[in-house]
Amino acid sequence: MNAISADRNMIKIAMSAPYLARDEERNLAVRWKDDQDQDARNQIALAHMRLVIAMASKFRGFGLPMSDLVQEGYVGLLEAAARFEPERDVRFSTYASWWIRASMQDYILRNWSIVRGGTSSAQKALFFNLRRLRAKLARGDNNLSPHTIHEEIATALGVSVADVQTMDARLSRNDASLQAPSIAGDSDSGERLDLLESNEPLPDEQVSGMIDGERRMKWLQGALTKLNDREKKIIRARRLTDDGATLEALGAELGISKERVRQIESRAIEKLKSALVNLNPQMAAAC
Repeated sequence: MNAISADRNMIKIAMSAPYLARDEERNLAVRWKDDQDQDARNQIALAHMRLVIAMASKFRGFGLPMSDLVQEGYVGLLEAAARFEPERDVRFSTYASWWIRASMQDYILRNWSIVRGGTSSAQKALFFNLRRLRAKLARGDNNLSPHTIHEEIATALGVSVADVQTMDARLSRNDASLQAPSIAGDSDSGERLDLLESNEPLPDEQVSGMIDGERRMKWLQGALTKLNDREKKIIRARRLTDDGATLEALGAELGISKERVRQIESRAIEKLKSALVNLNPQMAAAC
């Protein structure tokens, strides 16, 4: 059975499911909540599959398979059935609509583009309402400029104009592969990836930097052997960590004044410079 036939069969089954009267719906919900009656939950879900299909059809414009939208909506429907409280005296369809819609929208946001969009409530509202609001404004006044339309949408949804412009640009074009030719139809023109600018060092510069860094680290480790334990502790804590310790903190830890810590640190630095020059004479100019 192909996808189209499967979709039609699913719709046919959903549309043939009987409607539930209010009392019948409530009795099934009570059986599920109190007795964990799976059959009662399944009856509620099947009776509301037409609601899932109707809501899925509203999201067809995002280009995702109808069957996938329905499946995601069904997940939301089951979640609603699991959380429904019959004592609140609210029809299940009213309660389930939010869960079905939320499940479908999350699926669309995850799969519509390989580029992740905003996940805040404002960004979601912008994603799902921008096209509708833009079409509504255009119908009302064909002479509105794109910037004016963006301003109106931003005001209506409580987001910035820049957010509207960015989302509009995303919705107006499809994802493009970085491995595609940089010029359409010209396979010898290179890939789009070749046109991206990088601030990273060139490969030979990276390798050279790694080698130099390893060499300097060996020199430093050798020079540190010329210090006593207290000098090593102070130099490591003050100079060789991302968050250097304060003179006060080291003084308290070692039981000496912060001025004494400063003196020991100064003396240790001089000893390191001398040791580094002895290990590598060409460093004399730098020291």
